[in-house]
Amino acid sequence: MKKRSDGAEVLLKSVVKGIFEKKGQDVLKLDLRKLENRITDYFVICHGTSVTQVDSICYSVEDSVRKKPGEKPIHVEGLDNCFWVLLDYGNVVVHIFLKEYRHFYSLESLWADADIEAMEDRKLKVNDL
Repeated sequence: MKKRSDGAEVLLKSVVKGIFEKKGQDVLKLDLRKLENRITDYFVICHGTSVTQVDSICYSVEDSVRKKPGEKPIHVEGLDNCFWVLLDYGNVVVHIFLKEYRHFYSLESLWADADIEAMEDRKLKVNDL
């Protein structure tokens, strides 16, 4: 699979913007670039409190990323039940969980060697994108 390294920052900002537009909770960015056997460059992990919210967050992220930087996910998993939805953009993989499933799978602890940054809900300026 070809990994794209250009435009990762714009992609990450668009993903986070889409998550916060639908009130995604506990948003973390995991920078995996320093890890030897990584499967991508970044994970973005968040959760919602209902399957409806998880579904809404997913579509908000897709819409935000489609507007700028103009990308579509390479692969999407989990829309059938919305317990754990994965959006794969190549160098950025977005995990949107239902709260209980996020605690059960605990991806943050599986990738604890990564640089982990908590993302804040702030209004992104047009220049930030």
